[in-house]
Amino acid sequence: MRMRNFGIIIGSSLLSAFLAVLIYRQVAPPEKVIIRETVSPQYANFSDPLDGALQRTFLSSAPTNFIAAAESVTPAVVNIKTYQTGGTLDFWRANSYGNASGSGVIVSSDGYVVTNNHVVEEGDEIEITLNDKREYKAKLIGTDPSTDLALLKLEASNLPYMRFGNSDSLRVGEWVLAVGNPFNLESTVTAGIVSAKGRSIDILEGQDRIESFIQTDAAVNPGNSGGALVNTNGELIGINTAIITRSGRYEGYSFAVPANLVRKVIKDLRDYGAVQRGLLGVFIDEMTNERAKSLGLETAEGVYITRVSPGSGADDAGLRAGDVIIKINGAKTKTLPEMQEQVGRYRPGNAITIEYFRKGKRKKAKVMLKNKSNSTEIITASSSSMLEDLGFDLRELTREEEKRLDVKGVKVIRIYRGSRIERTNMDPGFIITKMDNQEITTIDELTELLDKAEGKVMFEGVYENYPGEYYYAFPVD
Repeated sequence: MRMRNFGIIIGSSLLSAFLAVLIYRQVAPPEKVIIRETVSPQYANFSDPLDGALQRTFLSSAPTNFIAAAESVTPAVVNIKTYQTGGTLDFWRANSYGNASGSGVIVSSDGYVVTNNHVVEEGDEIEITLNDKREYKAKLIGTDPSTDLALLKLEASNLPYMRFGNSDSLRVGEWVLAVGNPFNLESTVTAGIVSAKGRSIDILEGQDRIESFIQTDAAVNPGNSGGALVNTNGELIGINTAIITRSGRYEGYSFAVPANLVRKVIKDLRDYGAVQRGLLGVFIDEMTNERAKSLGLETAEGVYITRVSPGSGADDAGLRAGDVIIKINGAKTKTLPEMQEQVGRYRPGNAITIEYFRKGKRKKAKVMLKNKSNSTEIITASSSSMLEDLGFDLRELTREEEKRLDVKGVKVIRIYRGSRIERTNMDPGFIITKMDNQEITTIDELTELLDKAEGKVMFEGVYENYPGEYYYAFPVD
């Protein structure tokens, strides 16, 4: 009896469920199955749970398109090969040995090409291959080891070239392309973002070096040195120069010289054959937390002046040791590399506005930049190379020095190791008053006499802290 009642209950339940489903299908509207639907992007606002302040409104960015930028810039990136002549006879190239390879960027339709100094410094002969396989011999216009840049010239016209962008407007996190032309593989393009700005990695030599690199994670491999770093508008914003690596291959860190500095350097090389380096005339160091606290500053940003050179532009403007430079012409100089880059864009004779802290107070000064010789004169390639070949740097005496020492002449401020001048046992600080019995008052007078000299010459002069006159003879041929 119980089993029969249980069966009746189950049957009633199934019949009720079937009738319910049948009634629902008759009454309810048909269901639509959405396979694909395009949804408009939505703006989203998020409230900060801590203080209730509304965060900025943002929109997730669409996929970045690099195609237009890549197509516009690749024709202007070239392959560079350098050869050293004077070696043994080989099958392919008579009387030559050794070669280096890199990339370069055409920056004018009449054939000016910018690249790295280290790409061309060992070569006597330079060959350039364009993206369309045309080949040219290139003339070296000038080099600047302090920024690792060089300028070449092709005898050609109507060439594709790359326009300069504003590297100051570049922001960390911005997409960039690294474009090279290595080993005649035609142009190679890699993408990445700006990782940092104002980086110094201590790879350049000399006291005048300027290291304020743009750091990116765009892949730069051997053969891409001298190539272009461009933004997504296809504008040149840097010259790829170096990578940091343990394996010898790219590992995520590449560095480029900023385009604003590149533009200034290559204009100087084109117009004068030598870079016109404007100097403040200060010795500087990075700020530290300890220094900032002792000076009463809230942050450890800026560049600390340790010493001011007598007669320099900074000295004339009243800057002193202990001052902290925070801006140059309105641009912040939080670090030493950033300051070097800003000053490096100007020539001797240019006046720049310096903002600085002194004893916790903000001040301004207008500084006239000078060259190594402590003057505002333009230095030509011939005079610069002549002094470098001999192995020393000079500057003209200040009025205060002339009055205190009662002499006129030019002062030796640096002597290069292994040079002809070093072999005379001359020391820095020597004041040249005469050359071959002819009085010297300016560097131009000295270089003019050196240019005409033959055989041996004799320098006569004095040292500030040692009595008597000193004489140094050396060959100029």
